[in-house]
Amino acid sequence: MLRQGGFLISKIHQLSGRIFSRKLKAYNINEINPAQGRVLFALWQNDNVSIQELAGKTSLGKSTLTRMLDRLEQSGHLLRVFPSEDRRKTLIQLTEENKKMKAAYEQVSLDMNELFYEGFQQSEIDEFENYLVRILNTLDKYESQMRRK
Repeated sequence: MLRQGGFLISKIHQLSGRIFSRKLKAYNINEINPAQGRVLFALWQNDNVSIQELAGKTSLGKSTLTRMLDRLEQSGHLLRVFPSEDRRKTLIQLTEENKKMKAAYEQVSLDMNELFYEGFQQSEIDEFENYLVRILNTLDKYESQMRRK
């Protein structure tokens, strides 16, 4: 029997991305897309981090992340800062204007969680998320092995 887990996860990702974009617009957050939101969300959790650290937190490749950071910097959401003690290192900081978006973005995230888990019992949510963590850990481990080859 052919399993559909990966296909279903991909479909959920696509559909939820479209819904998330609509919800962002309903909260007047028009200038960022869900992928950029993932970067901003990581920065809202911990600001003033290196690109390397941010890449790890978002699971984005450095080239993809760099392009996203360029666009976010151009639109006034973040700044690249070069610490005086190490000019080779680049830190990413949110602008004050961007920090004002955090509450609305978090509300959209809460709305999405309610939508995802509508009709689920807490035990089902816990079990489901544990399975997702196991899949993610397996994929992370595999990717790490592939990079070493």
